[in-house]
Amino acid sequence: MNKRALDSQAKKNIFAKNAVQVAIVLLATGGTAFAQDTQEKKKADEVQTVTISSTGTRGSNRTVIDTPVPVDMIASSELTKSAQVSLDKALQFRVPSFNTVQTPVNDATSLLDPYEIRNMGPSRALILINGKRKNMSALVYTQTSPGRGESGADISAIPQDAIKRIEVLRDGASAQYGSDAIAGVVNIILKDNPEGGSVTGRLGVTDKGDGKSEIFSWNQGFALGDRGFVNFTVDYSHNALANRPGILSVDDEVNYWGADRAQVTSFLAKRPDGGNVNGSPDTRAQKFLVNGRFDLDGGANIYANAAYVNKKIDSYANYRNPYWRPTDYGLLHPAGSAYEGYVPTFLGDLKDYNGTIGTKFDAAGWDSDVSLTFGGNEQMYRVTNSVNRAVEEKFLQGIVLPEHGQTRFDAGGSKFSHIVLNADFSKEISKGVNAYFGTEIRSEKYSLIAGDRGSYLYSGADSYAGNAPATYVQDGVTKRGQAGDWTRSNYGIYGGSIIDVSKDFVVDATARYEKYSDFGNAVIGKLSGKLKVNEELTLRSSISSGFRAPSLAQIYTEKNQYSFSGGTILVTGILNNVSADAEKLGIAKLKAEKSTNFTLGLGYKPTPDTSLTVDYYNISMKDRIVLGSVLGPTGNANQAIDQVLKAREWVGLSFFANALDSKTSGIDYVFNQRNIKMGDVKFGFNLSGNYTIENERDGAVKNPSGIANAGKSVLDATQEALIFTSRPKFKTIIGIDADFDKFNVSLNNTVFGPTKFHNADLSDTNNLEVAFKTKTLTDLAINYQLDKNLTLAFNVNNMFNVTPSWKLQAVNDVAKGQAIINDPAKLKNEWQNLTFNGRYPMVTYDGSHFSQLGRMYQLSLNYRF
Repeated sequence: MNKRALDSQAKKNIFAKNAVQVAIVLLATGGTAFAQDTQEKKKADEVQTVTISSTGTRGSNRTVIDTPVPVDMIASSELTKSAQVSLDKALQFRVPSFNTVQTPVNDATSLLDPYEIRNMGPSRALILINGKRKNMSALVYTQTSPGRGESGADISAIPQDAIKRIEVLRDGASAQYGSDAIAGVVNIILKDNPEGGSVTGRLGVTDKGDGKSEIFSWNQGFALGDRGFVNFTVDYSHNALANRPGILSVDDEVNYWGADRAQVTSFLAKRPDGGNVNGSPDTRAQKFLVNGRFDLDGGANIYANAAYVNKKIDSYANYRNPYWRPTDYGLLHPAGSAYEGYVPTFLGDLKDYNGTIGTKFDAAGWDSDVSLTFGGNEQMYRVTNSVNRAVEEKFLQGIVLPEHGQTRFDAGGSKFSHIVLNADFSKEISKGVNAYFGTEIRSEKYSLIAGDRGSYLYSGADSYAGNAPATYVQDGVTKRGQAGDWTRSNYGIYGGSIIDVSKDFVVDATARYEKYSDFGNAVIGKLSGKLKVNEELTLRSSISSGFRAPSLAQIYTEKNQYSFSGGTILVTGILNNVSADAEKLGIAKLKAEKSTNFTLGLGYKPTPDTSLTVDYYNISMKDRIVLGSVLGPTGNANQAIDQVLKAREWVGLSFFANALDSKTSGIDYVFNQRNIKMGDVKFGFNLSGNYTIENERDGAVKNPSGIANAGKSVLDATQEALIFTSRPKFKTIIGIDADFDKFNVSLNNTVFGPTKFHNADLSDTNNLEVAFKTKTLTDLAINYQLDKNLTLAFNVNNMFNVTPSWKLQAVNDVAKGQAIINDPAKLKNEWQNLTFNGRYPMVTYDGSHFSQLGRMYQLSLNYRF
């Protein structure tokens, strides 16, 4: 599908009258819950040719029957009806191949969880707003969780009440859009009603009484005479801390830490959960978004949109109990009171903004669209209730540094911004033949921002070390830090045509050339088509090549990282690819990933109320970029890796590399049946899902020379599992929707299939794995129309209080792995390693594909003007 085919604001179809029908939507949820959505649908029907397949239930996919590639349509009413607190979580229960992970405690990851389409990672799904590229997040995930080594756009920052609909293109689209569109495209279409509006208030809480949420949203449209509109949304939300720690055992703690039993007993008597805080952080967000258009004479118009989001999170590190950290140097506990440990806090401050201004006009018969887009994401971090232990140890030795006594630390942060110029043109050059071409010119900037000296000196602030400046002095020695600014630019040129070979057979062909200032170029293409077999059955297929440029964060990120083993802090680091040390290890500079996508599907619509789509996809990737495993020394001082580790005072290092090829295939399916009548009740039913057939490495790991010579590999079992098995093997969404009188009731089930991890904390990562079990979440939504303008809604999400659960299972050498499982003492040791001795019993350190918070309630009231 051409890029502009996803632009709902165009007055003309960019491909001309006889081109492939581009669906726009949408049927409101049962016709009673939100009158405004019905009005939007009616106006859309008047403007464009539409192809609609729908049910009003949670999890229903608006998959267009007769387009050459699968496109899902999701109405704004479905997003709000899901009662999810952010857009990424709502999409998880709408698009079967869209998944997001929820981590229990991962520092900066708390600001936005990683997500992905078709198991391809967050950086391979392109996010658009009204058809224009949204900026990436400044955060690159470096923790041991799914999405490690990648970045994604912060879609959780977009206010849901500003959205008219979402269009999800489930196919490779690099030829139309450029980099990042390997797995698909999510296009967020903003509300454009020129009059009216709504105010919504929402209150939520978990069944344990924590995690309370308050959300207020105001959407309003204003007409600009009879020439245009301005539509804005203001959104404020607060989600309070929800905590799900495990209960600790005295015996386990004594054995794990080698601690004094009396001390452990005394501590756990006061804090049975060890003082640990994990679950979901306290989050506050203020969001503003505006969308507008003004029509000029001659059929031209000017359009614009802009958004600003400020999000703050307050989360916690692991509790430093007194038998792990025997002192806080008298800095954190009140004088005269007994020392009982401390828990460092992690405070994140995220700012995300984007905007577009453009014009659409006719130029010699060509539908033309020229626009300028800007966007950015900034994340700053602070650590409180903590100490720099190395600084305080020097104080005890009589060396007094200015940072002595510091308990609050500015840890710095990261920033990303881009500016994008787009020009797109299309024209029907003869009957049944549409031509289109365009260009995109983009500049990007990535920055790592230094923290204060206390945050990074020596081992840094306890729990999270800050970024150091590019160079700094420590104990009279000049050291290398991480902070800096990096830029690049690129341009792309694309062109293609849609040809109506016959009234039943349509072909779309696109080619693109892309040139980057820092690593090279790419030439890619796509061919897709659909054949209408009869009035009920349509066949469709596509084949395309694609690419993804390495992000600036992947190229330039360097970072000290801190982990623990048996209570001992281990300092490791991420080495960037352009450093002298990387060259010493034979680590090549990053190059673009390349992909080949193939899809084959059918659409079947035997009646206006019944539809079925089934789509097979196959994605082959070359030179896939990964953040590799942490590599330690060999013990041979002549090895390059040992020399680099010694010079940097690290016990291990990791780096980004084009380390592997991969192959991924699966099936998406959607069945919808609506308007089933039983007396005065009208029902709808939907069944949709994704099944992964294959998702694995293709061929050997591509190790740099210095790593191969040391007998090591950039990819271990843990990293491979995070890439290939850490998302559900399948996901199925089943929903029933009923309308009667003034009520709309939905009962929906989402089945999350199994996931598998080879955790690094296991004693035998080759022969043991963690298997998360298949689970079904059931949600109930009730909408009641109090009057024509006022709607009351009540949601119970996860009504049966289902939480993640896992078990250890043997793989590869099954006998060897099973021997560990069958030994109670060894099995207990594995459990302790995986859960930090019971602190994370539900999700382990890697997180889960759905929330550990259990049942949640939400009550909302919507008033429409």
